[in-house]
Amino acid sequence: MSDYTIPRPVSGDVVDLILDDHRLFEALMRDLRDSSSDRAAARAAFASVLIAHGEAEEEKVYPRLRRKDAIDAHEAEHGEEEHAEINQALLDLLECAGTDTQKFDDAVEAMNEVLQHHLTEEELTILNPAREEVPEQERRDLGAAFLEVRGRHLDEGVDAETVRALVERARKDGLLEDEG
Repeated sequence: MSDYTIPRPVSGDVVDLILDDHRLFEALMRDLRDSSSDRAAARAAFASVLIAHGEAEEEKVYPRLRRKDAIDAHEAEHGEEEHAEINQALLDLLECAGTDTQKFDDAVEAMNEVLQHHLTEEELTILNPAREEVPEQERRDLGAAFLEVRGRHLDEGVDAETVRALVERARKDGLLEDEG
């Protein structure tokens, strides 16, 4: 099994840190599409960093940017809705028994679609205003808060049950429609 090392920076501008994770997601997605790569290891690394990243954004980044008027309530809620959709796609990916099936390939394609949509929107509607409207020192302070939560979630690890609980919480909170 290949070993993926998830970067664990200790400081930085929150915008740069989030963008670094976005590029990591894209690299891991390439490996998930590549049948010659260790797709199981890529899936595990992808799940860990994706959940850690999303939870850190929702807990620290979105609320602080709202208080700074860099984003409005709608943008924050829309970001959370997209995280919920991504978590549902991740759960579908994690529930695939193998990584060499059409079901896995379809789940990777579905994940890529919701992920790319979110990354593009977040970079344009949340990160650009944060870069322009939040002073550098505050972005660095927010980066430290983001990294603390991200690191805690990376330490806890992620499995299908963790993601299932997040999906159920999103349904309960009205961020996802009920199945059926």
